[in-house]
Amino acid sequence: MESANRTCPGQMEVPTPKEQEALAAMKSVKEHVREIKKRLSGLKKSGPDLDAVEIPALEKELNRLKTEWDRWEEKRKAAARERMIILGHLEDKDVHQP
Repeated sequence: MESANRTCPGQMEVPTPKEQEALAAMKSVKEHVREIKKRLSGLKKSGPDLDAVEIPALEKELNRLKTEWDRWEEKRKAAARERMIILGHLEDKDVHQP
């Protein structure tokens, strides 16, 4: 998308830099999750108990990545709320912080 199509009147960039940061981080997490799931699938197909150490470690990493995803999702939502306030689509009182 061209930058001219991504700006609003008043020259606000959409998505905002904060939103872009969160989205990029979420994309990175998603790619990492895909790699781990692919590895887990291969390990589980190779037979039971062949990698009794690696499978739990990969599952633990998936749980950590889920927590990281949730953290970035909250940051993305906060940045989107901030943008909506700046654009005048929401008032501060309309925004309920978790």
